[in-house]
Amino acid sequence: MSSKLLPEGFIAFYPCVDLEATRHFYETVLGLEMVRDQKTCFIFKTAQEAFIGFCKHEDASPHKDLIITLLTDKVDEVYEHLKNNVIETEHEPSLNEYYGIYHFFAKDPNGYRLEVQRFIEPL
Repeated sequence: MSSKLLPEGFIAFYPCVDLEATRHFYETVLGLEMVRDQKTCFIFKTAQEAFIGFCKHEDASPHKDLIITLLTDKVDEVYEHLKNNVIETEHEPSLNEYYGIYHFFAKDPNGYRLEVQRFIEPL
C-alpha cells in the first residue's frame, strides 16, 4: 500500500453518560486541549494529529476489555498528578517486560480503563 493512502490523523470516539465530568477529567485533570465542542460530543487533542472524542449516550457502559492508552515519557509524573487529584488507579507505575512498557492503569469518570505508558524502546 502506498504511504500516500495512509490517514493523516486519528480520532477514536467513546460513549459517555456524563459529558461534563468527562470534560473536567480530560481537559482539567489531564490537561488535554478540547478542540471541538459539538454540544453532545467533545473532541480532545492527544498528539499532533491524534484525537479522542466522547459522545453522550444515555445507555453508555464501558466494555470491560476496552483500554484508552495515552503515551508519555512522564509516566511517574502523570501518576502522581492523578493521585493528587484523587483519581482511582489500579497500581503504581511498573515495568511490564513482556510488552516492553512502563505503565499504570487508572479509571476515567465513565469507568474506562485509562493506561498511561511509555515504550521502553520507541516505536
